[in-house]
Amino acid sequence: MTAQFVDFNDGITTIDAQFIEPGIASIHLIEQDGHVAFVDTGTTHSLPVIRKVMQAKNISADRVTYVIVTHVHLDHAGGAGAMMLEFPHANLVVHPLGARHMIDPTKLIAGTIQVYGADKARQLYGEIVPVDKSRLIIAEDGFQLDFCGRRLRFIDTPGHARHHFSMLDEQFANVFAGDTMGISYRAFDSDHGPFLFPTTSPVQCEPDMLHRSIDRIMQTEPRAVFLTHFGRITPTARLIDGLHRRLTAIVDMALGLESQPDRESRLIHLIGEYLFQEATQHGTSLTDEQIRRHLAMDTTLNAQGLNVWLQRRKRH
Repeated sequence: MTAQFVDFNDGITTIDAQFIEPGIASIHLIEQDGHVAFVDTGTTHSLPVIRKVMQAKNISADRVTYVIVTHVHLDHAGGAGAMMLEFPHANLVVHPLGARHMIDPTKLIAGTIQVYGADKARQLYGEIVPVDKSRLIIAEDGFQLDFCGRRLRFIDTPGHARHHFSMLDEQFANVFAGDTMGISYRAFDSDHGPFLFPTTSPVQCEPDMLHRSIDRIMQTEPRAVFLTHFGRITPTARLIDGLHRRLTAIVDMALGLESQPDRESRLIHLIGEYLFQEATQHGTSLTDEQIRRHLAMDTTLNAQGLNVWLQRRKRH
């Protein structure tokens, strides 16, 4: 990774969105015959980074044809409205269940403020700008987009969120998977390869659907998977088996605490210790303190998401 981006084959660039700290969230840029598509946007605060990368690559704003959001969580789509203002010839591609939140982000903003408070929410995500309905392309399951002769196929992949799709770049067998294929921070890479673990963040976590969505992506036989957290991985059978195993393990932890009144706090502890042990066994060169710091945010989000899932199960 250079200061802000790394170029891969197939006209793909991974840009560090600079969300919270370097190496946490990425934006992917695809170049094809003089045109550009972005996959995921980071936050509004990511726009200066995008401008710098485009300047370094000599890409003008009028070459951006598509902005694609895998789902509408704000670390993936918070910058969409600002990018649409920046790139006047682009259309925004979004899941059917996420479109209304791009047109009117009021609920997204309210939910974020409820979690973080107004000041922290603005610090994390900046201003959330609505998108003109006329510039939206709704990508249902199986939808195909012709990007200058490069066919992009959209696959409905719920489990992390109902409004989540993944995108298959058919010519090169690349999948842009958002959060469906989990999290793999480059800081955890070792001689054994990447360390991959699931993300079950609130509020629409559905583990059974997530297992199925992972399998559905693998049925496309991807050569590479591009994750928003973070960058490119090669989806070997061993890596994906580990992802399924870790998802099953943390779900079993949640089910074991289903009747406990303090289950969320206990689940944070259990998931944290489990992922710490898994990362340690993977052979990372990080210190124990660094491992725990890198896992802390996702551990809490995973526990919160599974707690909401348990509450929903009880109601139904």
